[in-house]
Amino acid sequence: MKNIPVKIYDTTLRDGTQGEGISFSVADKLLIVERLDQFGIDYIEGGFPGSNPRDISFFSEASKLKLKHARLAAFGSTRRAGIAASEDPQLRLLVDSGMPVLTIFGKSSMLHVSEVLRTSAEENLAMIEDSVRYLVAQGREVIYDAEHFFDGYSDNSDYALRTLEAAARGGAANLTLCDTNGGRLVPEVESITAAAVARFGGGKIGVHCHNDSGLGVAVSLAGIQAGATLVQGTMNGFGERVGNANLVTILPNLIFKMGRTAHCAAKLSELRDLSLFFDELANFRPDPKAPFVGQSAFAHKGGLHANAAQKVARSYEHIDPALVGNQTRVLVSDLAGRSSLVLKARELGLELDEKRPEMKGLIEELKEREFRGYEYEAANASFKLLVAKSLGQKRSFFEVEGYRVIIEMHNRELWAEATVKLRVNGLPVHTVAESTGPIGALDRALRLALEQTYPQLREMTLRDYKVRILDSSQGAGARTRVLIESGDGRSIWVTVGVSDNIIDASWEALREAVEFKLMNPAG
Repeated sequence: MKNIPVKIYDTTLRDGTQGEGISFSVADKLLIVERLDQFGIDYIEGGFPGSNPRDISFFSEASKLKLKHARLAAFGSTRRAGIAASEDPQLRLLVDSGMPVLTIFGKSSMLHVSEVLRTSAEENLAMIEDSVRYLVAQGREVIYDAEHFFDGYSDNSDYALRTLEAAARGGAANLTLCDTNGGRLVPEVESITAAAVARFGGGKIGVHCHNDSGLGVAVSLAGIQAGATLVQGTMNGFGERVGNANLVTILPNLIFKMGRTAHCAAKLSELRDLSLFFDELANFRPDPKAPFVGQSAFAHKGGLHANAAQKVARSYEHIDPALVGNQTRVLVSDLAGRSSLVLKARELGLELDEKRPEMKGLIEELKEREFRGYEYEAANASFKLLVAKSLGQKRSFFEVEGYRVIIEMHNRELWAEATVKLRVNGLPVHTVAESTGPIGALDRALRLALEQTYPQLREMTLRDYKVRILDSSQGAGARTRVLIESGDGRSIWVTVGVSDNIIDASWEALREAVEFKLMNPAG
């Protein structure tokens, strides 16, 4: 079975959109189809034809796409009890969608047959076979999703297998076993899938799993290990409740760990970009801890780990991160040693010598600052400024003599006024600026004081502002950490400030953001 390619079936546009907070426009969905096709996904499920105006519009537009590899699928259910398949309006909508692949689900569990459908065991089998046969007769490839198959098999294995036989008699190209409730464990899924493979052959069996027990990826891989040759899932694990099996995690495990192949195997170096693309469209913040593609997936914090990874990457990295479009990152913290600092500096374009006498002072200052609450893992710009200062390479562009912020109400509107006093090239500069908030006012006043001398600051913008209370037990007097993300259209950098006063912490981060830009005028 290892030589048989595994077919990848993406249901992000149908099952994935049932996840809380996920909604794609028609334009988004068409963009997703084209991106998945470029990546090499075999099947892309678009949704329920006719269920809502958005899906009606999507299928109309999707039929015009010129796809290179992927086959588009429309999703529906078997016919209703007591009517002919040719007379079922929902099956007719599937055919009218124009999609080359039609995926329908049916009941595998007697519990659902008797309590949900409220029909007989034999009528359910007829519903499955008739529906598949009718759709196949329309010239379509039919994939049969055996809903609740693993639960149904555990209750009555003979009947569950008979439902698959009904779909096979009707001409289904694939019989996908669904762990619809997401509650089955790895040994159960592997043994039950193996039984289905023994009866129908691996080329006929697929698996569709959910993540309710946190095992969506594991049980999907177990199904493939047992002989299934099609796996369904969603990008980034989007889906109802806690989500579906995550294809972004399944794929590298399938290819690099299990030695299997798939049409998209040659594109796995684009996997991180693909994952970020889906988070961006869904308006989700990427999970830094996501296996393989997360920002932290190949990050090393401890000095010994960083040193070992530098010498032999595989000593602390289970695969080469470049295989999935990721990269090694070295984090700096109070756990850092000389090797970590050297590697981190090199990552930022600085060459450090571990044996330089300044290294000891840099490590000590870094650890003392981390103890006070500074965070340099996400604040690369502040770290680079700290290194430059320790090595005597930090240039002074201006001196701060003082600043002040006043907040007051004007005609029922809250405004902030900031005053900044600097010395620039030895000359005093005194500026005042207003904004709706104190940080915006400080930012404007600082820029106003410097832009005439340093016009490159005009292209710089404040992109994001984050506040973290470090010791909530101190109430309003707690120490505060501020992270500020800045950009200039070419690059993005993050600076950090820490103080018992939130305005002072913000001022420190703002000042360093400007200093970093002036040290790196080209971005």
